[in-house]
Amino acid sequence: MQENQKFSDYLIFADESGDHGLTSINPENPVFVLVFCIFKKSDYISVVKQIITKLKLDFWGHDLAILHNHEIRKSKGEFTFLFNEEVRLKFLSELNKAIESIPFSVIATAIDKRNLKKDYPNSDNPYLIALGFCLEHAYAFLKKENQLKHLTHIVVECRGKAEDQDLELAFRRISDQASRQGEQYPFDIKFANKKTNSCGLQIADLVAHPIARHVVRPEQQSIAFEVVKKKLLGYPNHMGIGLKSYP
Repeated sequence: MQENQKFSDYLIFADESGDHGLTSINPENPVFVLVFCIFKKSDYISVVKQIITKLKLDFWGHDLAILHNHEIRKSKGEFTFLFNEEVRLKFLSELNKAIESIPFSVIATAIDKRNLKKDYPNSDNPYLIALGFCLEHAYAFLKKENQLKHLTHIVVECRGKAEDQDLELAFRRISDQASRQGEQYPFDIKFANKKTNSCGLQIADLVAHPIARHVVRPEQQSIAFEVVKKKLLGYPNHMGIGLKSYP
């Protein structure tokens, strides 16, 4: 910590659903979603960790299991016990209750890659576009909370050396552009190992997929999304604020 530098009252965890490639677009999942989960640090210390730890202790007897949406849906790895339908229903119910009771806000950007490729063939990478929107709305949130003079960390999961370098470069590029417009983004990115047992990263992973599924198939009922949508910034007037769809 540098002299006179202060950290903000908030911590942001980011995750994604879908891939951001435009070369081959999966018609079943043509959307890329980036989410920012914003936690007040006092809540993160006193509430978030306790709720997630209790859930793990109840189902595993220890807190080493890492909650991962893909493995939960496929009953893989630590989640093979979910092949038992009765246990699966109980676990999902308790997981939804946990997410519902945790205080945090979500900023999400959904990029429809089909429309992006069709309408803006020379457009930037979907990740870069989504990151720009999420940073813009996170900045507005922190401004409202009088946190712009303090540093806010954004924690992301490592994806590989080249990918991480690309993300950091994109982050610097967006921050520089904001500076030219007179806005000093008070963010710093921290990369976390995939095996890091971080409650914030796990929650970000859990909320990204339901949002992506809702964007692709809004008519399809989803208990998980019903829980997550109430966390979207600006809910119930969250469209364009807590959930940005582009183009």
